[in-house]
Amino acid sequence: MAKWTSLIGLEPNKTGHLEKWLSLGGGLAGVLAVVWISRHFVDPQGTAGVAASVGASAVLLFAVPHGPMSQPWPVLGGHVTSALIGVACATWIPDLMVAAPVAVALSIGAMHYLRCIHPPGGATALTAVVGGDSLRALGFQYVVTPVLLDALVLLAIAILFNGLFAWRRYPAALASPRAKSASAHPVAKNEDHLSRRELEAAVRGLSHRAAGDHTGCDLQELYHLLELQRDATSMAPDDIQAGRCYSNGLHGPLWQIRRVTAKKHSTDSGAVQVEFNVVAGAERRATGSTASDVFARWAKYEVFLNENSWQRVDYTETAA
Repeated sequence: MAKWTSLIGLEPNKTGHLEKWLSLGGGLAGVLAVVWISRHFVDPQGTAGVAASVGASAVLLFAVPHGPMSQPWPVLGGHVTSALIGVACATWIPDLMVAAPVAVALSIGAMHYLRCIHPPGGATALTAVVGGDSLRALGFQYVVTPVLLDALVLLAIAILFNGLFAWRRYPAALASPRAKSASAHPVAKNEDHLSRRELEAAVRGLSHRAAGDHTGCDLQELYHLLELQRDATSMAPDDIQAGRCYSNGLHGPLWQIRRVTAKKHSTDSGAVQVEFNVVAGAERRATGSTASDVFARWAKYEVFLNENSWQRVDYTETAA
């Protein structure tokens, strides 16, 4: 089951009820405003088409307000660029069955080059082609009213609504330091914390030495043994493999599991870089990259998802 859930992208959802209801409320407010504005420019059929594309944007702005595709430039650039392309295709390509896929394809390419990838933009381009006579009659006015106007109103509501809650402030640059650290710098935060397993092992080693030589021991010796224990329990850079999950071995709020998404050589330094997603624990859903040796020191062991619990990989059983 763990392999299948990983394959289809089904991950445990630890979002609290408050967050879910806030996303619901923000989406409701945003789409209501869009529908109210759009009906002043197009008939009900056209309004439904426009609301469908902007409604998809509402999911991003209120469910994942700090996501890269939810930020103002992707929202504005994605919708306006796609609207321009959609109207052009609807005007200059008479065959609807050709104009529709060409509009979406060109929008994807344009959003890539303009660095404003916003999935609902594809729906905006498609709506310009297949949205009905009222939308086609607008011509390039469709780009400004209702598309640009709707996008601006939705952004304004996202700023106001999410701004009421420090951890949701939008755009992402306005978020609280705690919220920003989850998306900007998830790498260096927990590298130097001590795990309970490491501490217990070091204390046991210190006790054995004290019992053997009867000379007693101090904190400096404990620290030295702890460093040796840490080196022994960390993984080697070659052990880190793309597609696998690793735990930092910590407990409580510092516990974290990362899935390695890529392992490649840096074009600048030639060093091996590890890219990862945080799939469980502290800063869940954050992404990051770091040198493979740094990641190996952070990782204490490989884990896998067994139904609803993360379990340590037993290499002896795997070998057997």
